[in-house]
Amino acid sequence: MLALLETLFDIIRLRKGPDAIPYSWGLCLFILLLWMVAGFAITLTTPEMTDRDFLVAMLTSVAGLACYAAIIVLGGKAPRLLQTVTAIFGCGALLSLLSVAVDVVLSPLLSDDAADIVVTLVLLWSVPVEGHIIARAIDRQWFVGILIAMAVFILQFYLFAILNPDPVT
Repeated sequence: MLALLETLFDIIRLRKGPDAIPYSWGLCLFILLLWMVAGFAITLTTPEMTDRDFLVAMLTSVAGLACYAAIIVLGGKAPRLLQTVTAIFGCGALLSLLSVAVDVVLSPLLSDDAADIVVTLVLLWSVPVEGHIIARAIDRQWFVGILIAMAVFILQFYLFAILNPDPVT
């Protein structure tokens, strides 16, 4: 388990790719559960978020994952899909849990706005991480993966706005 966490942190730091993750359906399911728990933790620790926000966020994440899966399959790299999905969910879960920890630690020390900025930056790091993962999965340069991840992020942002039109106040 410690080796898995170390591998995920290495991927988050852009030092390893999804090929470093074991090919295992059981591991993927475990990581998926961890990712859902992390999303739920964000919902619980963010007073403005509702259960609907949680469900819409899960749905937009699955839509983004479907985009990545299509790119991998169309790129002829289908055998790498399970490891890539595991890496995306695992890194997403760790970044989500890290954002919760940062929020809990920094909120008492900084203004709410400053803590929110740091939390947002931690969560936004998922874009280059996902870009790195996709670039490695389809054997392309990192900037191709970053462009793909930015496009998927924008799609998810608009999908979230469409499915959850009431702004958070």
